Amino acid sequence: MTTEQKQQDDKMQKIVAFCKRKGFIFPACEIYGGLANSYSYGPYGAELKSNIKKMWWKKFVQERSDIVGMDGPILLATKLWEASGHTEGFNDAMVDCKKCKKRYRADHVVKELTGKDMEGDLAGMTNTLQGGLKCPECGGSDWTEVKNMSQMFKTEMNAVEGPIYLRPETAGAIFVDFKNITDSMRVKVPFGIAQIGKAFRNEIVARNFIFRIREFEQMEIEYFIEPETKWEPLFEDWLDKQTEFALSIGAKPEDLRRYEHPKEKLSHYSKKTIDTEYNFPFGFGELFGLAHRGDFDLTQHSKLSGVKLEYFDAANNKRYTPHVLEPTVGVDRLILTAICAAYTEEKIEDETRVVMKFPYGVAPIKIAVFPLLKNKPELVNKAREVFDSLKSRYMCEFDDNGNIGKRYRRQDEIGTPFCVTVDFDSLEKDDVTVRDRDTMEQTRIRIEGLNGYFQDRLDR
Repeated sequence: MTTEQKQQDDKMQKIVAFCKRKGFIFPACEIYGGLANSYSYGPYGAELKSNIKKMWWKKFVQERSDIVGMDGPILLATKLWEASGHTEGFNDAMVDCKKCKKRYRADHVVKELTGKDMEGDLAGMTNTLQGGLKCPECGGSDWTEVKNMSQMFKTEMNAVEGPIYLRPETAGAIFVDFKNITDSMRVKVPFGIAQIGKAFRNEIVARNFIFRIREFEQMEIEYFIEPETKWEPLFEDWLDKQTEFALSIGAKPEDLRRYEHPKEKLSHYSKKTIDTEYNFPFGFGELFGLAHRGDFDLTQHSKLSGVKLEYFDAANNKRYTPHVLEPTVGVDRLILTAICAAYTEEKIEDETRVVMKFPYGVAPIKIAVFPLLKNKPELVNKAREVFDSLKSRYMCEFDDNGNIGKRYRRQDEIGTPFCVTVDFDSLEKDDVTVRDRDTMEQTRIRIEGLNGYFQDRLDR
């Protein structure tokens, strides 16, 4: 391991430990030994997640007149997944080391060991691995045959024959409700349908904390366009919008890059696919995806269901099957991006301050309110009044435990932008000290002006 790799690994370990210690993200079922790559969002993580989802919905639905939202179910008709090709083709190649029993995604381990891209060539990967390649974990060279494994989770439903699947993506629900939405809403092409929801993929190797997990949440849009439209400018605009959103949650421009899928690697229905990647501590990884899916989905569902999924252009008196641009992003990856981008260690005199420099809209707690001393009822009561006056508008926290310096440090660690302290002068002058997270500067503000003060800073 190189020095740079070790530094990256150390930072990732710090972030994982920090998330557990500060109530952002916990390993799920830890009292039972845990469940591999399954996580719970703690109190601050749940707020962070909610904020990012609200920001995305506001930008891509609320502030646009050409996009509507929906919320489809996790359990959907099996025929949907037959039409989309998931039941037959949604597989990954797996291989096991017979010595240490570690399971690998076959194409990934082959590329790691040889530099060759052999995705899809099961026989070739088997021959390559069994030709003497050593397991990265134990050094053994005895491999199983490479086989495809479905990424679909199966379950059962009463009164329904055959398997039911947990959805591996949220897009399917949008496509099968295309007709309902065009019939019930006054939408005109071009328009989009947005959705936030859970998806499930039985990954062979889930890794890198919450970057790749089996139960995750997606935010995506199916943006329907006329087949003959000049789609390239729209595609570029969506790329820019995705970058704008990454920057709004704290990502730095130099940590973002774009990767265009080569033509030979594109899905058969895709005209173009570009990923926006973020430089995580473990390296660049996909954050956003953007694909031109053509009319594949609506056409397939129309064929298998027997229901026409077309758009009627009343102005030109014509019917057609729209093409689709699909911008998509994983909520959990956005959360990891926000945490990695915000995590900062600053040297202040003889100590190191850990501060999460979240953008204000992302921060789980916006304002913390302190009485200077917890054993002075008059200070505590006044601080409670201030807290009560702010909490209906902003997510606030009341803290009277420990000295003021320690309370400031606790709030710095969870990324709270502002701390409000009620002291003895507050009782006489009806003002408080407001302390800024990033500059650590302190300002006296009249209590009656606090809402306006924070409105100017937090509601932008």
